Amino acid sequence: MPRVMALDVGEKTIGIAFTDTLGKMAFPGETILRHEGYRRDMAELRRLIVEQDVNLIVVGMPLMADGSHGIQADKVEAFIDRLRGSVRIPIVRQDESYTTAAAASILNELSRPEHSHKRTIDSLAACLILRDYLEGIARPR
Repeated sequence: MPRVMALDVGEKTIGIAFTDTLGKMAFPGETILRHEGYRRDMAELRRLIVEQDVNLIVVGMPLMADGSHGIQADKVEAFIDRLRGSVRIPIVRQDESYTTAAAASILNELSRPEHSHKRTIDSLAACLILRDYLEGIARPR
């Protein structure tokens, strides 16, 4: 069954998470380093989409506390525009408020050394974004 991929788009990295093959659970993937421009980032994401048989992308949207767009949200919107031109699958936005802080808290609870957080925090944040998305679609309206 096709999978869902979530992205936590930052200035220097993109954290990635995937659902299981049933589309029910979220698991952290890798964190890729951003490159100048978009070409290499898009190529890497297309590779993962094919490898993981992804049929939907969920992108974390860094909204302000009042729900409005700030500078970071505008940057993520620009990234989404580039991504739409590079892939032919649906892309949805998911509020990512506090996911990085929650990911840091989880890593601290696991007694992970601070220096190792850089390698995992963004993919864990993407996992939390994906979890929130899955919980949102599972709730009856």
